[in-house]
Amino acid sequence: QLQQKVVASAVFRGKKEGYVQSINQPFLDTRLKETDINPKVLQLIHGEKIKYATPVIKYDRNGFKARDRLLVLTQSSAYVVEMAKIKQKIDYATLKGVSTSNLSDGILVIHVPEDNKQKGDVILQCEHIFETVTKLCMLANKQNLVKVVQGSLQFRIGSGKEGTMVFTVGQEPQVFKAKNGQLTVV
Repeated sequence: QLQQKVVASAVFRGKKEGYVQSINQPFLDTRLKETDINPKVLQLIHGEKIKYATPVIKYDRNGFKARDRLLVLTQSSAYVVEMAKIKQKIDYATLKGVSTSNLSDGILVIHVPEDNKQKGDVILQCEHIFETVTKLCMLANKQNLVKVVQGSLQFRIGSGKEGTMVFTVGQEPQVFKAKNGQLTVV
């Protein structure tokens, strides 16, 4: 617990809104029990020990449609899971980085290499952003690759194309595709 809080402090302190409020809340070992995960998925990850699982909203790379998913972290990989299907597997060894905004949204982008196995970067929204990013970067041993960005960030859509995500402050939280085609997070 203490080690995780030290990493969270190194990554987020003074950089992301809501960090100070998160300090008193202990990180949970996981947000979902193994029984909450479809047995087919457990079979597909071939007995890798699940270290952390949490419900997330994944945004499509094209059109940014919101989809309910699970983020499952094992000793060696992160999986984005839909019901009984693994939608994307990211080996920690190939993880290029993780980005999040400096605002109080729960958005994180997992940056993956440009190769045929990966469709592009993964855009997720989760309720426990500090806990999730801390566990991901500790399991991957890539604390130094977490970026807290201001204003906007670039992400890879796949096949060499890039997208832009813009972060703004507004009355109520929302995520939508703006007229200019950018993903806007309020």
